Amino acid sequence: MSRAFVNEERFEQAGGEELVERPISTQPNYVTPTGALELQVQEGSLSAALAALKSAAEDAFAKDKIAEIERDLRYVRARLDSVILVEPNAQSHETVLFGASVGVEDGEGNQHTFHIVGEDEADASINKVSWISPLAISLLGHKIGDSVTWQRPVGNMTLAILDIHYQS
Repeated sequence: MSRAFVNEERFEQAGGEELVERPISTQPNYVTPTGALELQVQEGSLSAALAALKSAAEDAFAKDKIAEIERDLRYVRARLDSVILVEPNAQSHETVLFGASVGVEDGEGNQHTFHIVGEDEADASINKVSWISPLAISLLGHKIGDSVTWQRPVGNMTLAILDIHYQS
């Protein structure tokens, strides 16, 4: 059979090779209270899924899925073990810091709000950006009325900070 028709990754997994571990960031694991709760919920969901699969019939698919869940569970537990909880309400409300929701206006007059969160909490689809992202780095330490330059691969963008607020 031609190798073009073989899913090598799936074949190698079934052959007993381990999945590649999920990389764990070397940055401090700052999280908001919401982020800590999300990690705890994820650990519970993964643990339940693992228990359900282990009680199911033993087949190659179940073994692969068990290995995948165990890997993800190791990652989540490592992240939980390294949590540095930051209470947003305890931050200075005058400056953009971790946990801030920052209202900005771009050069075209469009307004956006970004929430600066931990790496595992980041979700661009709902404007949650990691504290180590280029956007967050450009905003951190600034105050209302400041203009910052967000360095992007497609070109720099100037943002004016309109509002800073914190919520748990």
